[in-house]
Amino acid sequence: MGFFKRKTKEEPVKSLKAFVSGKVIPITEVNDQVFSSKALGEGVAIQPTAQIITAPCDGVISMIAEDSNHAIGMTLGNGAELLLHIGLDTVSLNGEGFRVFVKEKDKVKQGDRLMEFDKGLIEAKGFETTCILVVTNSDDYPETEYLSGMEAVQNETEVCRF
Repeated sequence: MGFFKRKTKEEPVKSLKAFVSGKVIPITEVNDQVFSSKALGEGVAIQPTAQIITAPCDGVISMIAEDSNHAIGMTLGNGAELLLHIGLDTVSLNGEGFRVFVKEKDKVKQGDRLMEFDKGLIEAKGFETTCILVVTNSDDYPETEYLSGMEAVQNETEVCRF
């Protein structure tokens, strides 16, 4: 009779929201050849005005950069694989200035806090704080649109549409 609905499958991911507030730039403008050449995949970057990184959409934490805590990987319901990378060459800080709030295999919702970074400390050590979002398997999503050239509000502004 239909009194009880079966749980439906997850809604497919349609967009990614800004994972930090700041100016969104094309990945080609990142001051690091590995990212700007798209060697790791297509994406966008944000010059941050805040220090908390949040989940750009629902997904599962697939990787946390051990010891350095400067990068987090996510797998989305649509199969897309994301890399959230904080700062340039920040791996050399060996975790100093980074605090991670999640662990591998955690299910997260869009807007959940993933990590905090100390922008002042990173800059004082001579590193850039540019925050990069890469879809590492972007070849599987050729129709994806990456949005840049605006000031993003964390958890509100779309930076990518599938």
